[in-house]
Amino acid sequence: MSGYSILWSPWRAQYVKNAGKGSDKSCFICEAIKKHKDPESLVVYVNDSIVVLLNKYPYNSGHIMIAPLRHIKNLEDLTEKEWAEITKAFVNFKKALEKVFSPDGFNIGANLGRAAGAGLEDHLHFHIVPRWAGDANFMFTIGHTKVIPQSLDETLKELKKVIVELSESSKN
Repeated sequence: MSGYSILWSPWRAQYVKNAGKGSDKSCFICEAIKKHKDPESLVVYVNDSIVVLLNKYPYNSGHIMIAPLRHIKNLEDLTEKEWAEITKAFVNFKKALEKVFSPDGFNIGANLGRAAGAGLEDHLHFHIVPRWAGDANFMFTIGHTKVIPQSLDETLKELKKVIVELSESSKN
């Protein structure tokens, strides 16, 4: 067994088992919205227009998704209110992620359609991914393995705490 290392990441097992099968027709975003008070939903924030949740299979620690509550596929189907709330969430959660993780940068955007990398095509959502210089290290480059150094539970607790602090400070 010398010559290689084992990286334990049991939360990936369900993803790997179902990858490419397309057998699960339910929308994980809609399911998370229904159960938004349950920590297992990974919902960080919800209001009457949008939901913000952690990506269950993050590219980096703090990888979040912002989606309208409505199950819609296309950008042009967003209402002005949904657009405004999504934009506000980009700003507020970028600040929260900066406070929690101190990243060097961010990727912010959407994968529209399977060819663009969308794992869920039918519920429009946007990603904010914190980035650090050198975050694609040898594990990813050579071993095709991404190391996420913080648990989703811990990330959820920290982001919820910080977003409350930020919203309270903006009222003053």
